[in-house]
Amino acid sequence: MLMSIALMFLTGMALGGIFKKLRLPPLIGMIITGILLGPSVLDLIDGSVLGISADLRKIALIIILMRAGLSLDIDDLKKAGRPALLMCFVPASFEILGAVILAPPLLGVTRLDAAVIGAVIGAVSPAVVVPRMIRIMNEGYGTAKRIPQLILAGASADDVYVIVLFTSFTALLAGNSAGILDYVQIPTSVILGIIMGAASGFLLNILFRRIHMRDSAKAIIILSICFLFTAAETALENSVHVSGLIAVMALGMTIYKLYPVLALRLSSKYNKLWVGAELMLFVLVGAAVEPARAADYGISAVLLILGALIFRMAGVFTALIGTDLTMRERLFCMAAYSPKATVQAAIGAIPLSMGLPCGELVLTVSVLAILITAPLGAALTDNLYKRLLEKDK
Repeated sequence: MLMSIALMFLTGMALGGIFKKLRLPPLIGMIITGILLGPSVLDLIDGSVLGISADLRKIALIIILMRAGLSLDIDDLKKAGRPALLMCFVPASFEILGAVILAPPLLGVTRLDAAVIGAVIGAVSPAVVVPRMIRIMNEGYGTAKRIPQLILAGASADDVYVIVLFTSFTALLAGNSAGILDYVQIPTSVILGIIMGAASGFLLNILFRRIHMRDSAKAIIILSICFLFTAAETALENSVHVSGLIAVMALGMTIYKLYPVLALRLSSKYNKLWVGAELMLFVLVGAAVEPARAADYGISAVLLILGALIFRMAGVFTALIGTDLTMRERLFCMAAYSPKATVQAAIGAIPLSMGLPCGELVLTVSVLAILITAPLGAALTDNLYKRLLEKDK
């Protein structure tokens, strides 16, 4: 196991560094590392590592959502108003709808299979979007109209919305009963998750103000509580539905609201944790891909991804109707809201691990979505923000 982990980290860092030099997202190099080291090519990753890959991906997802929560100001979300709320779910809903329309004729799948595919590819990537929006905010572009804050807030909540839908669709596909109560449980799980996370954040704020400890210790305590959230979600699923991932976000947002100085310091700690988690996440996703089978889907999968992306951009445009943004600023939002990576890597292999017939196809489409949209969205954002956004004087 140790040899496998060493190879994953060293090779992933090396290839990620090469792609960074090429001004492309390093995560592409990490996925390629997983494909090369995985069972389909060199078979150098120990089976014990692959056996716990689902848990490792869940840990990475928790770190992502905590980073997002610790940087998300509720007041900014309120000031951004209706567009910020619409950006949380309208673009993703459009993209899922696009997948439901396009996937059956292109890939020969059922509408429910298509809904699962749409839910996987429908989330924007915090790993690509968050650092870019923070940099744009620091440089003062678009801040007068809160454009980076709008995208940052929407991208964070967008992921939670998509994950909730993905969980529901996979449960239906697995053959579980789906009555009216099952759909009522979706908003219930969201509300209970918010309550659980906010209450935990409130209590931790009191604890951290009264008891002095290192920020590293605080980060570990918070991370452990987030693990308990997801464990509680699993333990209570037969009686009470509660979203552990939404609780993670709510906890981070509550700490930011009550103790912003600490939130800034903790965010720095989680950024360091993310260095290792990101490597593990994308390498393991690459290792799960079978290149020969992926080639079978070929052009059809690519057309699906591009077609769904057009639906997504239409959703962004719709969400911004009625705002004072210029057409140039709206074009920037459409481009900046397109990269896929983190959530796709975290949940793309779940249908395969559940034994669903569409599992391998879902994983392949999710990896192709990362490889196509992550470099495209990153390049468009980096090259367009100075041209399309006004700098705050």
